[in-house]
Amino acid sequence: MSLQGKKIGLLISVRPEHPNFQRGLKLAATALAEGVSVYLYCIDDAVAGVTDPHLQALKERGLRLFACAYGAQRRNLALSDKAIFAGLTVVTDLISGTDRFVSFN
Repeated sequence: MSLQGKKIGLLISVRPEHPNFQRGLKLAATALAEGVSVYLYCIDDAVAGVTDPHLQALKERGLRLFACAYGAQRRNLALSDKAIFAGLTVVTDLISGTDRFVSFN
């Protein structure tokens, strides 16, 4: 069964050093390799990982990367073009607009 054309939404809320951050990236990489459209939203402590080289490499492979603008502001992180900084409305859109939605906390 081909997964090509399917969509998966990922939410990561833990800091980049946490094992679940890396698990989320591994799932994203595997899904991209299978032809799945991947939408990843970094919230809370995960916003610090937006500049992670592995995450940015996934973005170059087609990952759609979003990050919580409020979370970045609260952590004194500058907004950049490394991700689309947005609010929680995007999370709602990802939950309703993807075939599967997975959270890594």
